[in-house]
Amino acid sequence: MKPIRLVKGFLTVGSWTFASRLFGFIRDMMIAAYLGSGPVAEAFLVAFSLPNMFRRFFAEGAFNMAFVPMFSKKLAGQNGQTGDRQEAERFASDAFSMLGTALIIFTIVGTIAMPVLVWAMASGFIGDARFDLAVEYGRIAFSYILFISLVALLSGVLNSFGSFTEASFVPVLMNIMFIASIYMADHFGWDMGLTLAWTVPVTGIAQLAFTWFSARRLGFRLVPHWPRMTPDLKRLMIIAGPAVLSGGVVQINLLVGRQVASFTDGAVAWLSYADRLYQLPLGVVAIAIGTVLLPALSRHLRDKDDIAARETFSRGMEFALFLTFPAAVALVIIADPLVSVLYGRGAWSDQDTYGTALALAAYGVGLPAFVLHKVLQPLYYAREDSRSPFRFALVSMVVNVVFAVALQPVIGFLAAALATTVSGWVMVIQLWLGARKMGSAAHPDARFWARLWRIILASAVMGVALWGMAGWLGDSLTTAGTRYGALAALCGVGIAVYFLTAGLIGAFGLGEFKKMLRRQRT
Repeated sequence: MKPIRLVKGFLTVGSWTFASRLFGFIRDMMIAAYLGSGPVAEAFLVAFSLPNMFRRFFAEGAFNMAFVPMFSKKLAGQNGQTGDRQEAERFASDAFSMLGTALIIFTIVGTIAMPVLVWAMASGFIGDARFDLAVEYGRIAFSYILFISLVALLSGVLNSFGSFTEASFVPVLMNIMFIASIYMADHFGWDMGLTLAWTVPVTGIAQLAFTWFSARRLGFRLVPHWPRMTPDLKRLMIIAGPAVLSGGVVQINLLVGRQVASFTDGAVAWLSYADRLYQLPLGVVAIAIGTVLLPALSRHLRDKDDIAARETFSRGMEFALFLTFPAAVALVIIADPLVSVLYGRGAWSDQDTYGTALALAAYGVGLPAFVLHKVLQPLYYAREDSRSPFRFALVSMVVNVVFAVALQPVIGFLAAALATTVSGWVMVIQLWLGARKMGSAAHPDARFWARLWRIILASAVMGVALWGMAGWLGDSLTTAGTRYGALAALCGVGIAVYFLTAGLIGAFGLGEFKKMLRRQRT
């Protein structure tokens, strides 16, 4: 089996994830233009968030985190050979069948109980048109959880083979289909809300078919069957159990945020639109690094190679923060022009800009924490330790609930965004302190610490430049004929200042990066 090339994996997953976030942003721009933050938009966003919430609960956040290390070790064999491929295929087929059966049952129950789920997600909708619309859209869209959770498992298989492109393309496919459906609804006069709702399960079927055939092209034959409890599945469930509970805690945080926002008209949409913007850097960096780190660390730890594990972890941390700190500063400093220029058209209003920009700035403060979470968590799951992240998530959940509920009467919907950020930092602190007991493999090396303060300094210099440039551009950022060019100039100056400063003070070495790429190819 070919080795996982760390930098190439980061770039591959990061590039496709950026494409996914870009198309997803275009999708949300179109929804904002056609629906603004009105009842149909809020109802659809809640309905769409339900299967995605449970998808993270069942698959990406829990089941897959336990599945990938076990599958990677079986695929590599005890001595780093490929002799266990058939056993790995059997294990994956068993896991696929068990997960699929459980999700079919859950999908049926969830569809029937949709009014309860909508009430749990957004009780502020009760008594107006948003509630009935959300129930209708939710019943149409909920089956997506079945398809996308199986896609997540197949993506774990592909990633374990080092085939990151196919799995990373899946979200791009979904967003392209959404964009096409919005154009078709506008052209043919279809009901926009129902069109969006029906697009959800259709994209799930397309994504599952794509990943299924991608695995077949690798020669991996996954045959579904009636689920049977094997010793490996028992171990998988033991490992995944705390991770499922941990994922449930994260989703409770999201539920609290939606509940707080649902009592302010438009706030559910504002949080969703802000989420899309900060998901651009989060997706490119955190998801890319988290996806590649887990199988890579699993192999190094299996081989008891602490030196390689430490190098992998340290470069992942360094790469993540080099891209994340400047992005976080930019989201805080220029939140208003970003939202105004990118969303300001059609049904969008000045109030929508204000609310979304506030939420975006709050999320921006938490962006480094959200990224570090994805970098630190593989340290635990690669060791098949899912209990510690669960305990940490419980503490973070309490912080999130107390913060959001206590501040909601004071600052309204903004309490939801700030609570997410505060609980994110609490989670990272716990993950960091817990990793101190894992030995040298979980300790960043001297190069990381030497680069960290330089990255922070370069980000601060860029922030000052952005603030000054935004003031100088002034009305150009809000005038219809000049705002796109002004925003492009603003972002261009920020990027140039950051990379120039980083290069001058040694926060980034292009020559070293090229050497890493060459080393990965050999």
